[in-house]
Amino acid sequence: MKTEVHVHGSVFLCKGVRLAQVELALRPWLDYVDADHIADAKSLERDEPGIVYDAGERVVSICWTGDVGRSFHNKLTEACNNLGPLTEYASEVEITYYQDSGEDEFHQFFVGPTPEAIHEFRRQCVVEDINHMLSRHLGKQEVEEVTSLVTKMFDAHTPQKTSGSGSATTGSSTVIPLHPRNRHLH
Repeated sequence: MKTEVHVHGSVFLCKGVRLAQVELALRPWLDYVDADHIADAKSLERDEPGIVYDAGERVVSICWTGDVGRSFHNKLTEACNNLGPLTEYASEVEITYYQDSGEDEFHQFFVGPTPEAIHEFRRQCVVEDINHMLSRHLGKQEVEEVTSLVTKMFDAHTPQKTSGSGSATTGSSTVIPLHPRNRHLH
């Protein structure tokens, strides 16, 4: 059974990363969609660029929709893990599965050079989200109290520094229920 999926995000690469390295990292995803190169991984949606490598900006931009099966998530996870060591800093990739039942699933992958970089980026995202949400209802001091508490909670779960290679460079995928009106439209 096939499910429509949309993958969206930008991954920022280290200086000197070449297209061949990016394609090797993304090979599990490319093989899944039967593409030899990222330029061959076309989106089902004509107005979406798919997967684009920009050497000048040192970024892989993803705006891709496809019909996938059950093993796609594992292949995407593997590709994001492979891409992590090529990144300069952590970033987010969003994945939305559009179920026939109308109950879409939204996942977030955090891709980065180290677990510590991913952890810090996740903390920053949560603090920004909370700050934005609460500032409409509470004063600056109350918002700062809450964001301070969130920072303490993240500090309590700081990942251990890793010295060897082979450590995971993607944060765990997070499932967030998505209201149907939030479907990515481009």
